[in-house]
Amino acid sequence: METARLKGLMGKKLGMTRIFGPFGLIFPVTVIQLGPCYVTQKKTRDRDGYEALQLGFEPLAERKVNKPLAGHLAAAGKGGFRYLREFKVDDTAEFDLGQELTADLFTIGERVHVTGTTKGRGFAGVTKRHGFARGPETHGCTTHRAPGSIGTSATPSRVLKGQRLPGHMGDVKKTTKNLKVIDVRPSENVILIQGAVPGAKGGLVILRKSEYRSSGS
Repeated sequence: METARLKGLMGKKLGMTRIFGPFGLIFPVTVIQLGPCYVTQKKTRDRDGYEALQLGFEPLAERKVNKPLAGHLAAAGKGGFRYLREFKVDDTAEFDLGQELTADLFTIGERVHVTGTTKGRGFAGVTKRHGFARGPETHGCTTHRAPGSIGTSATPSRVLKGQRLPGHMGDVKKTTKNLKVIDVRPSENVILIQGAVPGAKGGLVILRKSEYRSSGS
């Protein structure tokens, strides 16, 4: 099965740990359950205008799949999935509906982009959200964590766009680029990525192959 033309897969962040390399080096790694993903739909250039695969990840119980979604996924014959995402490929003819794709798509040492949803922090003030310095703790100060003056004087006499203020923090899609694959364990559907990736434990992450080529190991 040739999957080299497929650029990415879905997975679940399991957490972080460390592994020991040569000469006693320690590598902090993120453990990701990568797949198995299943081909649920093939987008073709003749019908849809582009070539892509729709993949399903994390099976759902039949009772949790509504009738429209069940009808859409019937051709793949793999039941329902919690997550459906598209990945572009050069030619969908190389893949079959219902085909299983696993972590062996990636190899040790290559670089990947990891996309996830950051932890939601709710409504946060400027100290937590933007790292503002706080006010004095003594001498009658009543603005310990307040943002302070935010406007301008007579000209232009308004608050400028882009001013950093309190507001909703986190729960946004972020991508960390060019992370190194430290280990791949297809039998366990697990991949180890050097460094941290966005999101909480149990959250959905998407790994895509990077075109980056390092000069070192």
